[in-house]
Amino acid sequence: MKLLVVLCALVAFCAGNAIPVVPKDNSHYVEGVSRYIWMPDGDDNLHLVDLEEPVDETLLASRNGNRNQYWLFTRQNRNNRQVLVNGNANSIRNSFYRGNRPTVAIAHGWNSGGTSSWVPQMVTAFLDRADVNVIVLDWSSTASSAYTSAVRAVPDVGRHLANFLRFVFSTAGGNWNNVHLVGHSLGAHVMGNAGRAAPSRPVRVTGLDPAGPQWGGNSNALNRNSATYVESIHTDGGALGIMDPISHADFYPNGGRNRQPGCSNSVCSHGRAQPLFSSTVRTDHLNGRRCANLDQARKNQCTGASLKMGNSNLGKRG
Repeated sequence: MKLLVVLCALVAFCAGNAIPVVPKDNSHYVEGVSRYIWMPDGDDNLHLVDLEEPVDETLLASRNGNRNQYWLFTRQNRNNRQVLVNGNANSIRNSFYRGNRPTVAIAHGWNSGGTSSWVPQMVTAFLDRADVNVIVLDWSSTASSAYTSAVRAVPDVGRHLANFLRFVFSTAGGNWNNVHLVGHSLGAHVMGNAGRAAPSRPVRVTGLDPAGPQWGGNSNALNRNSATYVESIHTDGGALGIMDPISHADFYPNGGRNRQPGCSNSVCSHGRAQPLFSSTVRTDHLNGRRCANLDQARKNQCTGASLKMGNSNLGKRG
């Protein structure tokens, strides 16, 4: 019997560390066990990621939050970004940034960038809804490194964003009670770190399917201390996204996991959070029901009080 137990353990270990047999399919993935997972880049091309790849410390020494870029979009320059530079007051004063408007910041995830198709779509949704400053955080220089290295870089990227916004507010006005931080996948955790590094908590953070691999139990993950109100929209929980409730309000549309309607794989489901959220910014039409536990959420059996999912309301609370 002891031999059988050892043999079973060996088989389980080998399975968890084996390269997946089916290309571009994450049905093999077991959170906290599997070594490999397929992840999309900003153009939805899939890459096989080794979650045990050593972190490139040399790369991170040169590619960190100092390489962040900040692109401003307003109703005066919807389609032509203005580059804002931390420490350069003229880049702020000569832009269309206005301190009396709410400010929205948007962050992409791994191996992606500020020009990924969902980002300008979300920028447009916010500008159609209200007269706001939208700042796109492009951290592609660091996000394009190996996944394990990008994960390590997240806290520093977030801290630099917080320092940048503090500089903007001191230069041209604005305050944290008028700030909404939005991030997808690794970008959700970037925004969580930015919120915690801010001198005053931002009023709201929205995580769009916050990244799952290497984030379960990670103290650097998005959490309730990141803003006055933190929410997450989970669409590929247990695979590319985290499944556990980590926010004041966690929404699990269609059970919060793969397969989302119209999707055939977890990559599609992981990317479903962005259009769902952009849609709510425009029309505020999706409602969630409070769940007694996570199992109810998985099974779409929640029957409690209603709460709007997403939207752009800075006064929203869970």
